[in-house]
Amino acid sequence: MQSLLALSPAETEERVRALGGKPFHARILRKAVFEEGITDYAALTSLSKALRARLADELPILVGRELTRSVAPDSTTKLLIGLPGSTAVGASERERKPAAIETVHIPSLRSNRGATLCVSTQVGCPVSCPFCASGREGLDRNLTRAEILEEFVRGRAVGPLGRVVVMGIGEPLLNLTETRAALEVVNAEMGIGARKITLSTVGFPDRLAELARDEPRFQLAISLHSPFDDERAELVPAMKAVPVADVLRAGDDWFRQTGREVTYEYVLLGGFNDTEEHAAELASRMRGRRANVNLIPYNPVAGDRFARPDKARVAAFADDLTERGVVATVRWSRGLAADAACGQLRQQANA
Repeated sequence: MQSLLALSPAETEERVRALGGKPFHARILRKAVFEEGITDYAALTSLSKALRARLADELPILVGRELTRSVAPDSTTKLLIGLPGSTAVGASERERKPAAIETVHIPSLRSNRGATLCVSTQVGCPVSCPFCASGREGLDRNLTRAEILEEFVRGRAVGPLGRVVVMGIGEPLLNLTETRAALEVVNAEMGIGARKITLSTVGFPDRLAELARDEPRFQLAISLHSPFDDERAELVPAMKAVPVADVLRAGDDWFRQTGREVTYEYVLLGGFNDTEEHAAELASRMRGRRANVNLIPYNPVAGDRFARPDKARVAAFADDLTERGVVATVRWSRGLAADAACGQLRQQANA
């Protein structure tokens, strides 16, 4: 059954009229869903009871269901959402598992700001970074625009939103059409400006060039993780044929076309990519570029071979970069108690 989130505003008006409502009822409905996070027609008391009943029968707001909700002491809330259909294309009926994605609502440390919502774009991930739980079972399928929007509506139901990061499960540039369509709705109907929406990618140059031509222009984060080609090929297997220099040139092209500086994400893996040699090479790579670096101490995943560096090593790495003229910020993960590393709840559910 098609959901409300699969429809454009004009299509929503048409469906509401067909069910006995008026165009302004459709506008009330979309405003309530996208701006307030209303997920149940029963709460829309501005519509008649009869219209609400018909809408509930014919046009569900959501098509998934909440499988797990994990809340950390800092109120970071992680949702595991089950979607219709099954994963593991080609698997036998017995081997199939419900499609599941994760969405994380991260409250701002400042009470007057809305939370950051981290959303997924695929069921599983084809990039297969060895330190990330998201890609351990490979890619099952892309999410549709409506399924991505369902994450936003569920996140808004948890609390007000001020910022969006497309950094959840999946590689958004490999599902660019649906991701872009969903973000356009978020920008237009949820009141979240393009500068408050950050899309994170491992940096496919041709797709970045395509995205740079679009409006609205979002913020861009490129996951780098190592300045050395051989190490990056190990850490980001899907990019082993793309040299670091090509990724950085794509970032430079993005800046020239959009005027938006690139943020390079760098997960610090204790004893692996956090040495002085790495800092020196990374600084050399960043020299002359309008960009900044986010250092993210590794969020431990059960059974992984990597470790989180201690605070002293993290601080030393950041200081090394700063002394070499790089704008670097340490981003400690929040919500560790909620298994907030990408893919952890999904991995547990599939165990």
